[in-house]
Amino acid sequence: MLWNFLREEEGQDLIEYTLLLAFLALAVAALFGGMRTSISQIWSNASTSLANAQGS
Repeated sequence: MLWNFLREEEGQDLIEYTLLLAFLALAVAALFGGMRTSISQIWSNASTSLANAQGS
């Protein structure tokens, strides 16, 4: 019974997929963290353009 438990690889696949998902989540978080200022600048420019268009 112990030998069968050690030979099973189903749990190994689950751990690999979990690690891959965790790495992907960290990469996405880092990407969005770096883009925060760019997105903020885009919204600011759009807001300024709309305010100028309403004032004209």
